[in-house]
Amino acid sequence: MAFEMVKLPYEMKDLEPYMSEQTFNCHYGKHYKTYVDNLNKAIVGTIFENMSLVDIIVKTAGKPEYTAIFNNAAQAWNHEFFWKSMRKNGGGEPKTELKQRLEKDFGSVEKFKETFKAAAVGQFGSGWAWLVDNGGKLEVMKTANADNPLAHGVKPLLTIDVWEHAYYLDYQNRRADFVDTFLEQLVNW
Repeated sequence: MAFEMVKLPYEMKDLEPYMSEQTFNCHYGKHYKTYVDNLNKAIVGTIFENMSLVDIIVKTAGKPEYTAIFNNAAQAWNHEFFWKSMRKNGGGEPKTELKQRLEKDFGSVEKFKETFKAAAVGQFGSGWAWLVDNGGKLEVMKTANADNPLAHGVKPLLTIDVWEHAYYLDYQNRRADFVDTFLEQLVNW
């Protein structure tokens, strides 16, 4: 079974001016496409050939002999999740249930945003910041490179991509500005 690129849940230009069509052409059309293509090549003739992305991630995580498969599977999945973590006319207040959970586990929505931003900005090098459900408690975690919460048995709820290709064309080296914009204008609660 060959994996295919998922269709974006919006048009590439729909997130402008916060994320440009040029960024999407590069990020979706080149980086994400490469992960999907490389994964398809890597799993041919292996036990992973007919598994879902999630199963591949879980079964290859932490196993050096499967690093290339894990990296491409996880990056394909991470990007698909990232596309869903944004929407046109995003931002604003989270829905009532999520808002209540954020207030319970972080003290307030603003405190969650501060914690999330600190994780995203503080991720050294390439990686991700996540809102996760860890056994019924909401937490923020960050992961490097292709790593993700699935590899750790934790349920992801929201993510931001802080690899430079996610924001550099629009924000240059201003990762903090990108994270603020994501939380205020793009996030899909």
